[in-house]
Amino acid sequence: MIRLPSRRSILLGATGALGATVLGGCDRLGEMGWFKRTLATGEDANQFVQRLLLTERTLAPEYAEADISPFFKPNGTEDPPDKAYKALVKRKFAGFQLEVGGLVEKPFKISLADLRKLPARTQITRHDCVEGWSCIGKWTGVPLLELLQRAVLKPNARYIVFHCADTMDQGEPADAEATGGAEAPVANPNPNMTKKAAGADATQDTGDRSDEAPAEEAGTAEPVRFYESIDLVDAYHPQTILAYEMNGKTLPVAHGAPLRLRLERNLGYKQAKYVMRIEMVESFADIGEGKGGYWEDQGYAWYAGI
Repeated sequence: MIRLPSRRSILLGATGALGATVLGGCDRLGEMGWFKRTLATGEDANQFVQRLLLTERTLAPEYAEADISPFFKPNGTEDPPDKAYKALVKRKFAGFQLEVGGLVEKPFKISLADLRKLPARTQITRHDCVEGWSCIGKWTGVPLLELLQRAVLKPNARYIVFHCADTMDQGEPADAEATGGAEAPVANPNPNMTKKAAGADATQDTGDRSDEAPAEEAGTAEPVRFYESIDLVDAYHPQTILAYEMNGKTLPVAHGAPLRLRLERNLGYKQAKYVMRIEMVESFADIGEGKGGYWEDQGYAWYAGI
């Protein structure tokens, strides 16, 4: 059996090849210490090369209506099992408010109806998954820049973190005492990350647990919900939007309703779905495992530019 390369090896391999090809003739740069440190990892090289070749406003290719894929494959979670999210879906997201805060002068909340009143952008772009497949879709949403301008970033804000509704891991015992001295079990992954057989239990709840004991008292860690982060260069890019429509219709649950990040110059795993809250931070070292995103905490590169 042929073993397929991992997502991370594909990304880092492509990064290394691109860096070697483009930078091979940059002798002067090669003598600089900071440049050598930049090339120490494939991730940094990828980011450096793309930022070297592209301006901050260089657009990803856009396509015609005729190019839209007849079927756009969902990526990642397709139906979050969280109780709180399911309640929002049942109400067709009535009452939903996106939270914008962190290192900003004017934190605020905004409803979907009010988001739709803001300047919008529509773009037909190609979604490239690190697993090797691509689809073309039409996205409409509010440019992230509109929200950042309204919030007014503080000088020390460096990254934008997207906190999402979908729980990826259920949490696990905090220490050996919680399991009577036995080895702690591996946390259960979000069942939607793998295909479920028809009729499988769909009642799992990892969302609102306000009527239960706090996680600390129960001896378990907090559930791990999906999150992702980008820097200000990508945040200010004109094609970076929070999409609420796909192919001219309301964004489906499988594709991230009510809001999903479209980050068109990056691989698909950076494009967070089910966005509930946006936080401006100076560092993401204390969020999750400190790598800048759920998949990054599993070993993927933080910078996934293409």
